[in-house]
Amino acid sequence: MPSGTPKGWFGYLACAWCLTFAVLHVYWAAGGNVGLASSAGADLAARRPALFVLVGLWGTATLLLVGAGFSAALVRGWPRGRLRRLATVTGWLVGAVLLARGVVLELVLMTGAGGVAAAVGASETHWGLILWNPWFMLGGAAFLLTARRFGRRHPSHPFASR
Repeated sequence: MPSGTPKGWFGYLACAWCLTFAVLHVYWAAGGNVGLASSAGADLAARRPALFVLVGLWGTATLLLVGAGFSAALVRGWPRGRLRRLATVTGWLVGAVLLARGVVLELVLMTGAGGVAAAVGASETHWGLILWNPWFMLGGAAFLLTARRFGRRHPSHPFASR
């Protein structure tokens, strides 16, 4: 990154990504409808079963808030000591899962593999391709780059700047 770029930029992006997505899930959990059908499907959006609202919306919002705090902590250099390696690995795993989710579903929807595009419908496929999957790719990349920088700041890391 250029020297004028804030060093924690990717961590703050990961934090903002989590907060934005958390707000959207809270909105949906509280009864909001805009965008829910294109994300979860028209049937779930219309029926809103209690388990979906509790786990799929409130639970996801909670995990996203934890993710926001986690990415902000990495920017601030926490944790130190023995938990540092675990935090680095966790950051890599979160980033990899988010990125893989976006890339794999993008490819599946673009190729029509397994009939998934037909099964979810045209609207969900459209919004998955242009919004939701790229959104997951952005979050995954932000977490991966945050974990990379966090891991490199550790003195015992082979590529740490000394």
